[in-house]
Amino acid sequence: MFSSGGEMSNAQLFQQVALLRWLSSQSDADRKLLAAVTGVQVGGELLNRITGQGKVDAYKRDCILSVAGFLQKNPRASQAQINAEVEKNVLLFAARVKALETAPLL
Repeated sequence: MFSSGGEMSNAQLFQQVALLRWLSSQSDADRKLLAAVTGVQVGGELLNRITGQGKVDAYKRDCILSVAGFLQKNPRASQAQINAEVEKNVLLFAARVKALETAPLL
């Protein structure tokens, strides 16, 4: 439920606020609000899983961090070495994204 930083996502926070309102009031309007907020959160998660966008974003982040790590460890790397490292990581990124095409949806 919490991000790696220990915080809820915005969608989770909205859902918890809606749940708290409904638990406090038990009103039909608050129940409908909770259902709508939960529906939006579930719909967003389904879309993310179907499109694989979350995984693509994670792969992109890994690619960038890997290149940055290389540059930190090799501050005197030549342009050819940097280009080779970038190419290696971009090819890995592309292969991982390509593999998503055959991965199960859920």
